Amino acid sequence: MKRLFLATALVAASTMQAGDPPAEGSKAPDFTLKSQEGTPVSLHDYKGKWVVLYFYPKDMTTGCTIEAHGFQRDLAQYDTKNAVILGVSVDTVESHQQFCAKDSLTFKLLADDSKDVVAKYGSVMEMKGMTLAARNTFVIDPKGMVRKVFLKVNPTPHSAEVLAALGDLQKSSSE
Repeated sequence: MKRLFLATALVAASTMQAGDPPAEGSKAPDFTLKSQEGTPVSLHDYKGKWVVLYFYPKDMTTGCTIEAHGFQRDLAQYDTKNAVILGVSVDTVESHQQFCAKDSLTFKLLADDSKDVVAKYGSVMEMKGMTLAARNTFVIDPKGMVRKVFLKVNPTPHSAEVLAALGDLQKSSSE
């Protein structure tokens, strides 16, 4: 009986990689991570701005490159909406530096090599024996509240979807 209980507990523990993603209307969990420049970036640094916090699996892979190019292409539109883009993966600062240089990315990519932030945002996934960030996005308002959650996003139309949602949220909140 003890073995069955222990085996059940181990299976349950192995499947509980992270909590649920923060819900719309909840306070966004704060964090501090290093950007591709090696400087610390905290969510609370962006109080007063809209934040598009997107999690992605791996630098320089096809889907992640498509998604990053969409955000880069639309960066001027985010600027006009008082919004910043913050990308998070479990890759290193050095990997982010290479990705930004190779693909001319100018927004911040944050290195969560401890995997703490991906866990706080319920965005942990396992793939081929590796722990990666799941492709999820959180739109956070200027007061630090999660206003929109996108789970398991399709990278190709994603930036346009986020821009549309951001426009709707800003109209309804007059921020």
